[in-house]
This record gives sequence, C-alpha cells and structure tokens, in this order.
Amino acid sequence: MNPAQAPVRRPELRTALPGPRSAEVLRRDRAALATCYTRPFPLVPDRGQGVWLSDLDGNTFLDFMAGIAVSTTGYHHPHVAAAIADQVGRFLHICLTDYAQEGTTQLAERLLAHLPGDRYRAFFGNSGAEAVEAAIKLARHHTGRPYLISTLGSFHGRTYGAVSLTGSKANYRRGFGPLLSGVVHVPYPNPFRPPLGSNPESCGRAVLDYLERELFPTVLPPDEVAAILVEPMQGEGGYIVPPSDFLPGLRALCDRYGILLILDEVQTGMGRSGKMFAFEHDQIQPDMVTLAKGIASGLPLSAMLARERLMTWPEGSHGSTFGGNPVAVAAASATLDLLEGGALHPGLGTSLIDNARIQGEWMLAELRRLAADFPAVGQVRGRGLFLGIEFVSADGAEDPAVRDRFAEAAFRLGLLTLPCGYSSLRISPPLILNRQEAEVGLELIAAALRAVS
Repeated sequence: MNPAQAPVRRPELRTALPGPRSAEVLRRDRAALATCYTRPFPLVPDRGQGVWLSDLDGNTFLDFMAGIAVSTTGYHHPHVAAAIADQVGRFLHICLTDYAQEGTTQLAERLLAHLPGDRYRAFFGNSGAEAVEAAIKLARHHTGRPYLISTLGSFHGRTYGAVSLTGSKANYRRGFGPLLSGVVHVPYPNPFRPPLGSNPESCGRAVLDYLERELFPTVLPPDEVAAILVEPMQGEGGYIVPPSDFLPGLRALCDRYGILLILDEVQTGMGRSGKMFAFEHDQIQPDMVTLAKGIASGLPLSAMLARERLMTWPEGSHGSTFGGNPVAVAAASATLDLLEGGALHPGLGTSLIDNARIQGEWMLAELRRLAADFPAVGQVRGRGLFLGIEFVSADGAEDPAVRDRFAEAAFRLGLLTLPCGYSSLRISPPLILNRQEAEVGLELIAAALRAVS
C-alpha cells in the first residue's frame, strides 16, 4: 500500500477508563507506593510504539506529553532499542566516578560540540535535579560567592538544593524548610502576564531593571552572587517563551558583575524547541547548561556542561555512583544520532530537531487558528514541539478549572496531555511526530475544547 493511502491511525478506547486491569493496579498502587506520587489520570501503561501508548486493557492513546518531554524518540524506537540491547550484552555498570568509559567520553564530546565558543567539560548524573545540584556546587566552589538567583514559576527539581531554587509550587517546599540559604527569586518575564507593571514588549527589560536597580543596590550585593539559574523557556511555570531581549540582556548583566549564567535546559533541550538547545534561539553563550529528560529517550541520565575554566573542583569533590551509566549513555548516543540526522528515521526524511521545528510551527499556527473560536483559550505559545495553551475565564483571569476539564476531556478522547503553570497545558509529544499524527491530535484538541466550552 502506498504510504499516502495508508489509513490514519487514531486512538482506540475499548473499555471505560480505567479498564478493569488498570483499575486493579491503581488500587494496589494507592496501597503500596509513597503518598507523594500524583496520578492526574487513571492510566497504567503497558506498551508503546512510536507516539502511541496502550494501557493494560488495550486502550491506545495518542501521546502529546512524552512522559514530561522525556520520550524524545517515541516508544521502542528500533535504533535506540538496538543500542540499549548491544550495551546490555556487554556490561550494565561500571562506576564513571572511578573508571573512564569509551561510550561516555564519546557522548560528552558530541554534546560539547553543540556548544558555542569556549571549551566545555561534562559531568554526568541521573536526573535533572542532580544536574542542577552539580551546577550549584560548582558555581559556589568556583566563585567563592554564596548567593544564587532563580525565578518565580521555575522548576529545577525536588532535591534540597534544586527545590530551593524551584519557584513554581508552594507544595514542593511546604514542610521541608529550612531550605538552602542564599537563594533569591525574581519574576520571570511572561509576555502574556507581564510582571512589575510592564507590558509584553518591556517585561524582559523590567525584570533586568528590577535586578540591577532594586535588588542589587538594596539587599543583594551583586559581587556576592555566584550564579543566576534560569530556564530559557519556562516549563512547569506554563510553557512560557520570554521576550527576545531577555536572555541577551541577562547575559550582559551577568558579565558586568562576574555572575555565572546557568541555563536549565532539562525540559527545553535536546531538540524540543527546534534547535538542539533553546538558548540557540537567542544566540547567547551560557556558563553552564543542565540537561536531562529527553537526553536518553527515557533512560535515567543527566549532564551538567560547564566552561572548562570553571571546572576548578578537585578530584573526588563531586561524583555519582550511577551517573553516566553505560546503558543510559548508549541510549543517549542513539538519541543524538536521530536528533542530528534523518537517515535512521526514514518515515520523516529529516532529523528530529528539524522535525520538531517543522511540525511545531505548523501546530502553533493551527492551534492559534483553533483558539480564535474558543474564548476559554487565552493564548497559545511556544517553539518547536514545546507548546503551551493557557486557559482563561470570561474576564481573562487564569482558569485552572477549565484547563483541568479540558485535560480530562482530552484523556477520555484518547489524547494524553499534562497541565503546567497555574492554568496552562503543555503539548510536548515525542519528536518523531509526523503530520498525520499531528492532525489527529489537533482534531482531538478541538473536540475536547468543544466539550468544555
């Protein structure tokens, strides 16, 4: 059959949700697992293929969340699966802290080749939080300065140092204090809801002015600030794209005061924005970059990349038993193959980075056209396959209730999404999404909007 004539795949829901097998696992889950786990939808995955995920009862969903932007190459990509199997056949683990490994060295070299300007070095961990912890330690160690700046709405992890910089939900911090000292949060420049009395065009400058004219002269000596940690596009805070002058302005401000600029690319990196790293859209050079989530297509791996001149911590001062695990590294190398070139995924005919840009531009335009007919959608925003939908009430205020009703309606139609921010929804499918699958997703989004309008 000609691929152009192949039937378009759609979600297939065979049972009420959850089905009986899923419901039984959910019952046991509630009894056996820690109470901190959230369960936004009654989904118990059983197997996946491409951008499709099936539960224990045979219900098949179109995945527009990719495990929080983790499953870069979709489910069971043959190139990634083969790389994992090959490494499993060699050995599962040798501690990178003690022993060099060819695969890890090659992965570091490939990642560093994507960074501009100066030479960098890589430290490997298991998760985004661990990469952030490494960046915090290195920044303080290298500069000898105590203070750190983060942003409101940010998410950097939930370990003690990382959650101290996280600014998206009070629930992440409640009951765990005192947290890391010396951390100050400032507004993130959200053009849809501009902070500090600014407007969409000036909100980036307003945040920079707040730092330089308010905080620095009064309560935060700039010569005691080790680093500013910021997401180039804010993820958990609502999938927000800042104005184009913000990151260049922040880079200049850091340079004036000898402050390190750490970019958290855990959710925005590895091709999701249509470039390898989201900061490339603004043509700046970071001092450090943190990576995780999509780096290894679902296996636990993270990286903290820092300019070589900053790597002044001595041997043994930091490490990780499982960081840079060879099986996860093999998956990451295979993921990079697909991100950088299209030959291994002939169904797209392009690299996954280019595909994220192409499909994302089309989806953003289509979602904005769709939103014009639904007053409950206040804004559609994003880059590449990092897209956010913000829901509002009749008076334009944030409306998390209608957002949650939409997400539930989408789930019942067979589309997986995830909330973010106070009243926003993230669209972050695997980067292998093709046009037919994107069209099906848009149809389901339109149906869910009609259901809650």
